[in-house]
Amino acid sequence: MPRVVVISPPFHSHAAPLSALGAALREEGAEVTLACASAFADLAEGHGLGFTELTVTRNANTGVAERTVQAAEEAARLREFVDATGRGAIAALLTQARHRAADMLADPDLVLESVRDLDARLRPDWYLVDQLSYPVTLAMHCLELPYATFCPGHPGCIPTRPDAYFGLPTAWPQALRPAPGALAGLRTAVAENDRAFTAAFREVARTHAPHLPVIDRAFALCSSRAVVFNYPRLPQLPPAPSGPTAIHAGHCTPARRATGPDGTWQAVVDRLTSGGRPLVLVAFGTFLSARHDVLRTVTEAVLSRTDASVIVAAGTRTAELSRSPVLEAAGGRRVHIADAVPQQELLAHCAVMVHHGGNNSFTECLAVGVPALVLPFSSDQFAIAHDLERAGLGAVLDPNTASGAAIGLAVRGLLSAGGGTNRSMAAEVRAAGPRHAARRLLAAMPASRDTAAAR
Repeated sequence: MPRVVVISPPFHSHAAPLSALGAALREEGAEVTLACASAFADLAEGHGLGFTELTVTRNANTGVAERTVQAAEEAARLREFVDATGRGAIAALLTQARHRAADMLADPDLVLESVRDLDARLRPDWYLVDQLSYPVTLAMHCLELPYATFCPGHPGCIPTRPDAYFGLPTAWPQALRPAPGALAGLRTAVAENDRAFTAAFREVARTHAPHLPVIDRAFALCSSRAVVFNYPRLPQLPPAPSGPTAIHAGHCTPARRATGPDGTWQAVVDRLTSGGRPLVLVAFGTFLSARHDVLRTVTEAVLSRTDASVIVAAGTRTAELSRSPVLEAAGGRRVHIADAVPQQELLAHCAVMVHHGGNNSFTECLAVGVPALVLPFSSDQFAIAHDLERAGLGAVLDPNTASGAAIGLAVRGLLSAGGGTNRSMAAEVRAAGPRHAARRLLAAMPASRDTAAAR
């Protein structure tokens, strides 16, 4: 069986599903090593993977973005991004477009040399590369190394149509459809980003691999062999890249998460669900827990307008939430606030989740059949929210304008609906998963570097 190196950026929301897929490859017989920042060595060990240190970007997020130690410039960009989410979808996406060059193609020559050195040391048969690690994908291209692409977000993040652009949602949920003028401004910005990124890619390739064909579009560059989508196969998705095998994993949740929470968290669940109260999980991912204003509105709405209990992942903002009179009145009987929560383990005990539309939260809810209220802020969250809305898997509201009354009504509706559609989708999603994706990957990729070279 092959030796595989999985390369992840230093973001927990990317490294976690990649490690789960790496573990599935290992269970299918491959020898797997995770290449990432040193902070993720324990994650590799927990999945039974080898580990080697590799730096592929200047910024990082090891679990709670505001707590991660990083350069002042990166921290300032994070604050600017969080502030922009408060001004609405277009403002957030435009800010991300401005940040993209510094965040996503920093030091491409250095990354290429780091990948070259790693390859000389480990000589894997092939690589599994996070699609958002653009300098790594560019290095794979220039060094002509065999690799598969892992798309950690919405499948539309790999543009396949001439009018599709990275940073421009492929679809919008009803509550957040922008005005035509604002949408046109965003399209102009992301189109310029597309041209600038492609020019930068071409310049690096011209230096390191002048014999190779000119790169058509930087954001569309991916493996010619296989692309794994951490997403279910839905009828409304944009077309997959032509050429490589398209693999829809459905979710990348480790099988071991089915064992449930540990004793401490089980005691929290038992306390909150005493007397038959339903449980609502509120979590906005590792970046957007900084929007404690929305976390507070949601939590107060659930407590005051439903009979449910609430667990809240508040990141560094637990103190701000704890000062809410509504939360203080509910006390430990109905609410539990933590900086981080074992989301995958808790979901099986939840009746509803309120999240930001992040891909991991979306697919993890699908895998256990939990309906969701989605409040999308940025990135591909708008397209994911649209898919959830269209499939009847939950509800979507604008996080910046939704009132407590609207949030309470939406959660109450999801609690009373029964979640039949979600349970049906869960069976389909669970039938896929990391082991299914691993088997298809192993079938699509070369068994050894010799066979890869022969191709």
